[in-house]
Amino acid sequence: MDVMHTAIEYLKGVGPERSRLLKEELNIQTYQDLLHFFPNRYIDRSKFYPINQLPNTSSEFQIKGIVTSVDFIKQKRGKRMVANFQDETGNMQLVWFRGYQWIKEGLKINQPYVIFGRINWFNGQASMPHPEMELESVFKQGLKAVFFPIYRSTEKLINKGVSQRVVQKLVANLIEKEPDLSETLPPYLLNHFKLISKKEALHQVHYPDNQNTLARAQARLKFEEFFYMQLQLILKNHQRKQKIKGHSFAEVGPVFKDFFKNHLPFTLTAAQKRVIKEIRTDLGSGRQMNRLLQGDVGSGKTIVALLSMLIAIDNDFQASLVAPTEILAQQHFQSLSTLLKGTNVQCALLTGSSTKKERIVIHEELEKGSLAILIGTHAIFEEKVQFKNLGLAIIDEQHRFGVAQRAKLWHKNKIPPHVLVMTATPIPRTLAMSIYGDLDSSVIESLPPGRKPIKTLHRFDNNRLNIFAFIKEQIKLGRQVYIVYPLIQESETLDYKDLMDGYQSISRDFPKPEYQISIVHGKMKSSDKAYEMERFVKGKTQIMIATTVIEVGVNVSNASVMVIESAERFGLSQLHQLRGRVGRGSDQSYCILMSGSKLSEEGKTRLQTMVKTNDGFEIAEVDLRLRGPGNLMGTQQSGVLNLRIADIVKDHDILKIARNAAIDILKSDPSLSLSENLPVRWDFGTTLVHPFSMLLFSNSITNCIIFVLFPLKGRWESI
Repeated sequence: MDVMHTAIEYLKGVGPERSRLLKEELNIQTYQDLLHFFPNRYIDRSKFYPINQLPNTSSEFQIKGIVTSVDFIKQKRGKRMVANFQDETGNMQLVWFRGYQWIKEGLKINQPYVIFGRINWFNGQASMPHPEMELESVFKQGLKAVFFPIYRSTEKLINKGVSQRVVQKLVANLIEKEPDLSETLPPYLLNHFKLISKKEALHQVHYPDNQNTLARAQARLKFEEFFYMQLQLILKNHQRKQKIKGHSFAEVGPVFKDFFKNHLPFTLTAAQKRVIKEIRTDLGSGRQMNRLLQGDVGSGKTIVALLSMLIAIDNDFQASLVAPTEILAQQHFQSLSTLLKGTNVQCALLTGSSTKKERIVIHEELEKGSLAILIGTHAIFEEKVQFKNLGLAIIDEQHRFGVAQRAKLWHKNKIPPHVLVMTATPIPRTLAMSIYGDLDSSVIESLPPGRKPIKTLHRFDNNRLNIFAFIKEQIKLGRQVYIVYPLIQESETLDYKDLMDGYQSISRDFPKPEYQISIVHGKMKSSDKAYEMERFVKGKTQIMIATTVIEVGVNVSNASVMVIESAERFGLSQLHQLRGRVGRGSDQSYCILMSGSKLSEEGKTRLQTMVKTNDGFEIAEVDLRLRGPGNLMGTQQSGVLNLRIADIVKDHDILKIARNAAIDILKSDPSLSLSENLPVRWDFGTTLVHPFSMLLFSNSITNCIIFVLFPLKGRWESI
């Protein structure tokens, strides 16, 4: 057996009890796990702080001095041990609340010690609870390294005596064994990128000689981690394309050409043309398309979806478009019906509100094949909805659907339909490389011509009267206004009160009959929400007061003002989504961010970013830097981004290099069979296996399809 897979309990200094703790608390089960348990940070072990120069912060420090006395102080429960510790500049207290009996027996009075721990301050006096202590003579005999590694720990480990010093010694014991560490990267990659060996990198990352060797060790290990993650994602995409057969849409025929020539109401942007070309290539390949289409709010994804559906129709296939809400489905139906006016392409709408009579007609026409396009909500997933020949399934705002629901779509045909997933939620490029590296992705970067950028303003609450005056001016011009209040699940009652208070205030300032107001919130019945939204869509009300239920909602081209109350309580992506509800027409639109005067630094950054740019991808990158990938993707995706040493935000340059290296190696050697790639073939799926590996190599094609097509379950609202 490979020595690196030896159980951790056999390492000197571990034993059965510590082994159990290390497994439970840190998931360290083998020698290999311990070597890949990297330090969080480092303390310069050559530097000692004088006691009289300790900063008044709760931080960790290393101090050299002597213990002059020991005393026991009674407390409500038991007692604590206090030792006076001094150096040439002053004195402080060392405190133990437990385990002090054996500590006292080993303490040597007036002997030089090196202590390390977190400083607490009380009434200007420094103390260090449960310090790590070594006689200076023992300290000097340790590893001749400049930096102390500091590792992630838990309260339970500390309470059980597994301190930083213990973990450091365990790692040192393992390194001193000089285990035979096989190289995991090919020599040509090491040479090309000037990377140090795996063995040297692991030694230097735990006990670096200096800052330069530490940086080189970290760079090598980060590259390796990204490289194997990207290798798996790319290979997964390749395997899917090889295994999963798709319908071949070989022809771009008369239906597409007629619409493009005679019915397209505007000129496509260069980005739209590029994306359609990418989709056409996929549809004609004979392999199932699985493409993610990202487009900022208002970028023109709908027309791309329609043109893709027309290609399916030209090849005697049907298409479907699924939206998360009835309002949005109706919006799509109205938009597509208007665009298809004058053509022979038939489309229909199927939602939960569709009558039995309407359903019977739709079901019959679907099965006959006379109905080419079906637009709808979750109702399309129902088993009784059967297509004659479904070839393309388009899902809008796919994060609002469950995996099981979406999986029902490709059971609508013997060969699964092509799938186009659309989202208006921009995904940071670095995150997309990591989460969606196995998907084909298209991005519409630019807005259609004629659209004016939305002007975004930040105003404090004391400017409210001026804002109301501005709203009245806009209404006089015939415009409509959204006023949005935050909705945070944990404080639903409070938020509801805020909303109703706001409604009453606005009703006073905007009295009937001159002004008509709609209100929409989560406590309303679906039918009531739909009714109020419909009133606003038809222009019967000028002001829509709402919670975030309108985040993914209808397009009202006449709405030109978005007021977001307590804007500091919203995430960046959510603010951007809400802003996208206006600016759909040719008129100048405005987004006004209202906030209190007391803002956190993060809150300031979010609001400043919104004022500065309308670019959703730039906003997503800022959000990623602020919140980190784990928070951004939600708890469900935390395993995906559970990297040991790399950071997709800080190390984005290394990520890009590693991804390109992985692409190049698979282009030249898809099976990793060449002799120079044997280290990769051997290590693939072992040392640095990505959490996706079990799905990656699954024999179940159905599971593979479900995962590849729809890797995320739940909302993306925090992206």
